[in-house]
Amino acid sequence: MKKIIACLMALLCLTSVFAAKKSKKAADGKIKIGIINNPPSESGYRAANVKDFETVFTSDKYDVKTFYSLKNDEQLNAASQFITDGVDYILLSAAATDGWEKVLKNAQKNGIKVFLFDRMINVKDKYYEAAVVSDMPKEGDTAVAWLKSLNLPEYKVVHIQGAMGSDAQIGRTKALDAEFKSGKMKKVVQQTATWDEAEAKKIVEAVINSKEDFNVIYAENDGMAKGAVAALDEAGITHGVNGKVVVMGFDCNKWALRELLAKNWNYDGQCSPFQAAVIEKMISTGIIPSKKVISDEKGFDARTITQADIDKYGLGD
Repeated sequence: MKKIIACLMALLCLTSVFAAKKSKKAADGKIKIGIINNPPSESGYRAANVKDFETVFTSDKYDVKTFYSLKNDEQLNAASQFITDGVDYILLSAAATDGWEKVLKNAQKNGIKVFLFDRMINVKDKYYEAAVVSDMPKEGDTAVAWLKSLNLPEYKVVHIQGAMGSDAQIGRTKALDAEFKSGKMKKVVQQTATWDEAEAKKIVEAVINSKEDFNVIYAENDGMAKGAVAALDEAGITHGVNGKVVVMGFDCNKWALRELLAKNWNYDGQCSPFQAAVIEKMISTGIIPSKKVISDEKGFDARTITQADIDKYGLGD
């Protein structure tokens, strides 16, 4: 009998602890959110993406903690800390696609729901609620199909990649790699600038100094395309419509689309940074219409882009 009474008392105490936690959360009235993303300084796209989440997840309804890093191991540590802190949701744009399964399993074990945004990762979909993302391989396919449609006599490509292992880099690289492998396009250089404008400029300067001939720059974001063009300008190499070098970027910052309108660049691939409202609606309603929500995106050609396109689709000022 004493053992039974002791067990009942222990159970009562445990129940009281859980009740206290629940009542404390209810009294606070806010949903705890942990957001893991790349830093806004990464690119114009990322600045718009970060601002979108800051605007949607306001402090009157949500208790929001954020962590920004380009390093996957630092993001993994931040996710583990958010789990320890007892957040209700983790919203994740991963720096790299691998290494996340253990952390997401732990989040699920602790009753924390995970939403992916902007980028996919290599985990089973049972470990996250939904993913609101761009179709990065489609972005690459669309860009390379456009490049092929130019029917250039030859393709000598300087390929400037984003952060290696990220969903954006993998997707935007895949279609071009297929062309290199088939021999239809020549890979003059293929090197990462980790989304950085200054590093991209250095890559193109090195190619110019090597005297290696090229006629295409395929940069995996606008900032790197800008750095590449700066190197061309300093060397007196023409670019854009009717220029020697075809210039391609991604993200559709307004300033980049203006370069298309001025015919200084040739192509810019759209990548929508606006995922926060879609995720917030899923959280607030509890309704998840699809495991994977794909943003509708397109590519823009300098020969056909209009000011109306820039006003409607351009990011930033």
